[in-house]
Amino acid sequence: MAARLLSTVLGVVIMVQVGAATKQSLDHQKIAGFWREVGVASEHSLALKTSRRLEGLFLTLSGGNLTVKVVYNNSGSCQTENMVGLEMDVSGKFAFPGHREIHVLDTDYEHYAILRVSLHWRGQDFGVLKYFSRSLEDENEPGFWKFRELTADTGLYLVARHGRCAKLLKEELI
Repeated sequence: MAARLLSTVLGVVIMVQVGAATKQSLDHQKIAGFWREVGVASEHSLALKTSRRLEGLFLTLSGGNLTVKVVYNNSGSCQTENMVGLEMDVSGKFAFPGHREIHVLDTDYEHYAILRVSLHWRGQDFGVLKYFSRSLEDENEPGFWKFRELTADTGLYLVARHGRCAKLLKEELI
């Protein structure tokens, strides 16, 4: 019990530290572009066991709107979806239709971004931490270790597989 309490407190401290590092306004121009999903952490197995796996996304911002073009691997076939969200009262936090939110917790804009994705589904709130990289190959960047520290006590954890759908999205947009 004491160990669980300690890990919870440490998790909150890390979240506060990461949040403090991103108190500055999100630079919309710098966050825009291609991102490949590298890691996922959640306390809910539902978030990790879906047959429709996100592989990459392309962000564009205009005013307070965030357009997200997402590419999924759905049992071997690539599917895309476009979503438009509106920036909320916190810089870097966007609300999307269907009770979904994306919050940019940390980024260096060039190599990595750590996002918290929240959604309300079937009367429950689900939260997933996601690590994204600009690169199709490299995962061992300093941001990845921040993500691992941040998610050490989350419970379930998955490192995304290299996917051809993310590669196709990046090539399509170049």
